[in-house]
Amino acid sequence: MPAPRTRRVALILLPVLGLALGACGYGSQAVENEGKSKIAAGAKKIDGLDSVRIGYFPNLTHATALVGNREGLFQKELGGTEAKYSQFNAGPSEIEALNAGSIDIGWIGPSPAINGYTKSAGKNLRVIGGSASGGVKLVVDPEKIKSLDDVKGKKIATPQLGNTQDVAFLNWIAERGWDVDAQSGKGDVSVVRTDNKITPDAYKSGSIDGAWVPEPTASKLVAEGGEVLLDEADLWPDKKFVITNIIVKQSFLDEHPKAVEAVLRGAVKTNAWIEKSPDKAKAAANAQLEADSGKPLPAEVLDPAWKSITTTDDPLAATLEAQADHAVEAGLLEKPDLRGIYDLRPLNKVLRAEGRPPVDDAGLGVK
Repeated sequence: MPAPRTRRVALILLPVLGLALGACGYGSQAVENEGKSKIAAGAKKIDGLDSVRIGYFPNLTHATALVGNREGLFQKELGGTEAKYSQFNAGPSEIEALNAGSIDIGWIGPSPAINGYTKSAGKNLRVIGGSASGGVKLVVDPEKIKSLDDVKGKKIATPQLGNTQDVAFLNWIAERGWDVDAQSGKGDVSVVRTDNKITPDAYKSGSIDGAWVPEPTASKLVAEGGEVLLDEADLWPDKKFVITNIIVKQSFLDEHPKAVEAVLRGAVKTNAWIEKSPDKAKAAANAQLEADSGKPLPAEVLDPAWKSITTTDDPLAATLEAQADHAVEAGLLEKPDLRGIYDLRPLNKVLRAEGRPPVDDAGLGVK
């Protein structure tokens, strides 16, 4: 497969994607959860703040937030300022909460980050760090699909029109020379937009022949007898592409830079701990999933899903630009301008303090 192209694009979303590009989960309600973190006696507040409100999805692609919450690593860096957590099940609700000031910092996928940035004309949020790469696969019914060529003529699910995985699948279809109408999903392949919660049941019933989906949905399909036909990581340079970013409300970044740096230190230290102790981190993530959603993942789903996701401090900015480019080529985006979506200065300050090199914004950072 040719590697995805990267080129500069300018950004204005088509109205039809107002919600679709924002969605990367299930439902739309936020659930508050204070986590297990405790403020140490005598700890001082940062920037005079009583709390920092952090949002994330109860999903393995948000492993940094799950583990950092569970292990109290964000709270440790925030000192006497309380880390308060809210869980979201879809991008639009998290962006809405950020815009309304209900949360200050959030973990979120690339499509809703792009959508939130452009809908506010670049005024309401900034991407301040990376969190996860990979964890997206094309899983198929091995009785119906035995090769990549066999995907033609089949029914393949994606989570939602215009979401990150939908755009990736449409781009892959186009690179194979097949034709599909992006809006209807009809053509040489039938693209069936299906909520990730429903996809395993749709697969079991035979109403779809496979799905291009993130973890843990991909591993749930494998547990139902599906086979991984393609790992999206294989389509990207160095097998890396952004699946989760850290975003911040612009006004919060301006007014409370030390608090933002504290959360980023927590994220960097959490990712380092995940890399050093993957089994303990996996258990911590699953325990927090159970606390947040009421149900842990079974080992047959958790283990392969965890292996396919890589936590990262680098936001992999060039790959976000490429994802926007793919949406433009699919006819789902008009020419966007992503310049200014990143402010990596706080992250790079944290990395320098850790003796590590800075990360790059691919020319899309604030000036």
